[in-house]
Amino acid sequence: MPRPRAVIAGASGFVGGALVAAFRDDGYDVDTIGRTGTATWADPAAVARVVDGADVLVNLAGKIVSCRYTDANRDEILRSRVDTTRALHSAVAHAAHPPAVWMNASTATIYRHATEHGHDEVDGEIGEGFSVDVATSWERAFFEGELPRTRRVALRMAIVLGDGPATRMLFALARLGLSGPQIDSWWFPHRRYRGIGARPTGRPWSSWHRTSGHQRFSWIHIDDVVASVRFLRDRDDIVGPVNLAAPAVSDNRTLMRELRRIARAPIGLPAFRWMLDPAMALLRNEPELVLKSRWAVPRVLTEAGYVFRYPELAPALEAVAALRPPRGRDLFSA
Repeated sequence: MPRPRAVIAGASGFVGGALVAAFRDDGYDVDTIGRTGTATWADPAAVARVVDGADVLVNLAGKIVSCRYTDANRDEILRSRVDTTRALHSAVAHAAHPPAVWMNASTATIYRHATEHGHDEVDGEIGEGFSVDVATSWERAFFEGELPRTRRVALRMAIVLGDGPATRMLFALARLGLSGPQIDSWWFPHRRYRGIGARPTGRPWSSWHRTSGHQRFSWIHIDDVVASVRFLRDRDDIVGPVNLAAPAVSDNRTLMRELRRIARAPIGLPAFRWMLDPAMALLRNEPELVLKSRWAVPRVLTEAGYVFRYPELAPALEAVAALRPPRGRDLFSA
């Protein structure tokens, strides 16, 4: 029997590398699409050839959001997601033998800031502003039109814990002594979080929430990302959005306490927005990562019978800290 074949777009990143290894371990031949790889985005004909006949398509392409939201970065974050998804949509639509399943990355940031209850895929409330507009534009490009022979699943990923940029940034905050609770407060209004795309939403200027460090933190360990993708690949009855988030949501105070413990940080000062914004600028990041209350509930996965390997935050962070990255990279550095 011929080996099954998977196509992974955006495979050069942290999650993409883990999925390439996992599919190969499962006996798949793996082709990649990106700036380099089996096919490149600059060659639509090559993209179409690679997609045609594949068994599984996974798209993770998009500029990393762990950056400062300058106008140039904002535009590229949106363009890199929507344009690549549309390119794959065209390839699938015109394929003689389209993939049976297409999983496209999305984000759990699509839901509104919430502290009173979580958001699942059925009843969750969509938010507004830049990050949400990116997510909704991304999913519209993914789900538009008819692809009757291809099952589509949008992977609404929470913050992924592992040897990736978000985790390194969190540990870097701990080493800087800013690992107490992160407290939203007034700060000079800016326009970095204003809406974007064809249907921009939200306020033109930034605002803040009185959460006092109790904002929720949805997360998922990289091992559960990989296992969830395998689970969704093999279940032909699941379609639409799926929250990739651990069931035991944390709050910011608990997250920072665990980071201090694991990083052996001697102090953890409470960090107000007036402290965080300049610090995050130095780390080339945005305080939204720790100040927005993200509460995504994995209803689809749990009702389908998926069992999380890391349902609790502390063991997940300990597993990350125990990693020994190649070439001496330090998980606790930015």
